[in-house]
Amino acid sequence: MPISPNSAPNPTRNPDSIVRGRKVILPEGEGAAAIHLHQGTIVSISEFDDFPSDCPIFDADESVVMPGLVDTHVHINEPGRTEWEGFCTATKAAAAGGVTTLVEMPLNSVPAVTTLSAYREKLAATAGKLWVDAGFWGGLIPGNAAELRPLWEAGVFGFKCFLVPSGVPEFPHVIEENLRASFAELKAIDAPLLVHAELPEPIEEVCKRLSVNLPERSYSTWLASRPREAENAAIALLIRLADEFKVHIHVVHLSSSDAVSQLRRAKSDGINVTVETCSHYLTFSAEDILDGATEFKCAPPIRESDNREKLWDALRDNVVDFIVTDHSPCPPEMKMRKEGDFLRAWGGISSLQLSLPAVWTEASSRGYSLSDIAEWLCRKPAQLAGLDRQKGAIAAGNDADMVVWNPDSKFHVTAENLYHRHKITPYCGRELRGIVRTTFLRGQKVFDGGEFSPSPLGRVLRRGCL
Repeated sequence: MPISPNSAPNPTRNPDSIVRGRKVILPEGEGAAAIHLHQGTIVSISEFDDFPSDCPIFDADESVVMPGLVDTHVHINEPGRTEWEGFCTATKAAAAGGVTTLVEMPLNSVPAVTTLSAYREKLAATAGKLWVDAGFWGGLIPGNAAELRPLWEAGVFGFKCFLVPSGVPEFPHVIEENLRASFAELKAIDAPLLVHAELPEPIEEVCKRLSVNLPERSYSTWLASRPREAENAAIALLIRLADEFKVHIHVVHLSSSDAVSQLRRAKSDGINVTVETCSHYLTFSAEDILDGATEFKCAPPIRESDNREKLWDALRDNVVDFIVTDHSPCPPEMKMRKEGDFLRAWGGISSLQLSLPAVWTEASSRGYSLSDIAEWLCRKPAQLAGLDRQKGAIAAGNDADMVVWNPDSKFHVTAENLYHRHKITPYCGRELRGIVRTTFLRGQKVFDGGEFSPSPLGRVLRRGCL
């Protein structure tokens, strides 16, 4: 692949180091290249052998050099529930998985990030604990519309709400009335609204019809209790409101492939709606989940194999924009693995460290390319958060955030090779393709050959202060 002429070395900014490889994933495609770094920034990209002879070189050989992953849907839970997951453990797991930028959701920490004071507590809790960069979403809950602008001006990247109970009391869900009351402000500040798109009424209706004697250890019980219609109806509502108010609505963790057709129409009509799905919806299928295997419980649920394949098709067609983890850990006892009770176990999947190999394992088997992976895991998530001029691509002017990995190497996931706080995950025991060798954050190695940098190098990211 020829290197773009505008990526030629800039003689006014001599590089202080070079990263080069035979398989570099650039915006224009894959090829051999030398990436010129200066003080943590990519200053230029040249042909493989075109760089100053006295410059330190990291040679990736035949490993892939890709932009550092950007995961915009992560629950870290500090402060307040650090025993579930904290910044230190979460960001180490991220670095080990090639993730260099996180944007954390506003709930599961205490206090939830629904006020300016809570946001300040969140920022203070990060001190000395970030191995990768982290930014934050604010929360939209009933009655906090007046908090949106102060949070936006302080640096959150947008706002998140739930249309069903969130599972934690400090983050209540909103109804259409609350959404309408917030849209004037969201439009005025031009902030995206991220929405957990399930409506409670279809869930309540189906639960009334379900027999009280359905086995709580059966995954089919949990799946039946969260019907596709709850997602489909919620997404229909969101599309209608996005069209009416001309705001940007982002549907998080799409599970129901039934909603793809209406999302396709909305995008074709120019309605400002974007969509993500998660690695677990693209990997697992309901038919394969054993009784009592509560590590698979999440909301919306993992659905059937034909649903999974339709989500892959929606990614190919750009109806689904990108992939995140929705890393949502909890203490082992809350997963109720011993009891195997799907109805009472915490709903959340831990996978922050595994998104790259999990997605690549499934994508490569379906004929997708490394460039597709970089779109779904790097560039497009960065775009949602407004970070695409700094993160998500190997391009001049961007931070020198990169992951060097071997897409052909295989490994079995074990608890011992995971760095997030609690090791329960449905990926344990699974063989995945893609081993991370080195992760660079602004040109510095934060993870290399199984070792972390001597001290955390991550920074807090704030909108308007990039």
